[in-house]
Amino acid sequence: MSKRVAIIGAGASGLLCAIECAKKSWHVDIYEQNAKCAKKILVSGNGRCNITNISTCQNDYYGENPSFVKDALELFSYKEFEKFCSSIGLILETKDDGKVYPLSNEAKSVATLLINYALNLGVNFHTETKITDIKKLLNEYDAVVVATGSEAASHLGGNKDGQEFASICGHSIIPTYPSLVQLELTNSPHAKMSGSKVDGEVTLLINNKPVSVNQGDILFTNYGVSGFAILDISQEASESIMNYQAVDIVINLLPKYTAQKLSAYIMKMAQTNLTILDVLHGLLPIKIAKTILDKLEFPHAKNVKDITTKDSKKIANQILNWKFEVSNTHGFRHAEVSGGGVDTSEINPKTMESQKQKNLYFCGEVLDVVGRRGGFNFAWAWASGYCAAKSITN
Repeated sequence: MSKRVAIIGAGASGLLCAIECAKKSWHVDIYEQNAKCAKKILVSGNGRCNITNISTCQNDYYGENPSFVKDALELFSYKEFEKFCSSIGLILETKDDGKVYPLSNEAKSVATLLINYALNLGVNFHTETKITDIKKLLNEYDAVVVATGSEAASHLGGNKDGQEFASICGHSIIPTYPSLVQLELTNSPHAKMSGSKVDGEVTLLINNKPVSVNQGDILFTNYGVSGFAILDISQEASESIMNYQAVDIVINLLPKYTAQKLSAYIMKMAQTNLTILDVLHGLLPIKIAKTILDKLEFPHAKNVKDITTKDSKKIANQILNWKFEVSNTHGFRHAEVSGGGVDTSEINPKTMESQKQKNLYFCGEVLDVVGRRGGFNFAWAWASGYCAAKSITN
């Protein structure tokens, strides 16, 4: 009789693990609580699926034990992943920044090919099946893999099940927090600028000290700020909020300008007979231009020739150094991933096997591993799923 493995969760790491186990003639049962598998894959990258990154190393990941990812990423490198994708009929396209997408530019092709390949190998899918008793599964199967994901994206089924299974089996849990998530602001006029976007620079302050600077798009919303520059600082911001530290951001709306250059430009525009609002609207979206003038208590219709040098410096400073107080993240529901999870010091980094419970494996986001934006979280899902399968079937 062939050996039997149960995999809880039909996301990225669970599906890859299922395929690799089935290739070695194991009987594979994959349990998925949703009616559809691979829900998170389907929505990733705005439906395009940034499936991995060509270069990954431990510096791309956060957790209590960042070096934990090293062995798995080396064992299942980009080259190995590309080979795997090619074997299931998935052709990849690499971008100049190292991000990798399916050539189809459609997340659906990733999900469909993984599921169909698994089905062709004889993997048994049990959808709309929520596992509640991990000990029972451990008694019934030769190996059990927890690939449940995290609390992120709760509307797609994100929850704490995997952490609870780990706790029952004697594991410690590192407190979780949302990551790759928007930030909520307080005491600021962000709502007046809702829908306005700039290509700016954001500096993250923790307890009033700058800790990181990121450039990219920044989008003002009713609750606060979004955009890639914000997602890129959100891991540090979220962890600091969880630890009750003071979190602020400083936004530079026009990083191409120095304060001197911007102030001089405003003064130069005095020859035009325009209003100060018109001058700012030549540089920034109208909602942002109006909000800056309101904050500085300048009338919108004030003629730019009546602006003093001191005024122009004030305006320039407001545009290049606008400080906002962060009250919270936008929560797990809106987060792409989660930080924290099962303590990796209790997991074998080469095999993903529990050091507390024989034949129990963890892979993907349920572990205390969270990557940067750019395909790194998928890279971890694939690599950890592969390591678990390799160990199980050896």
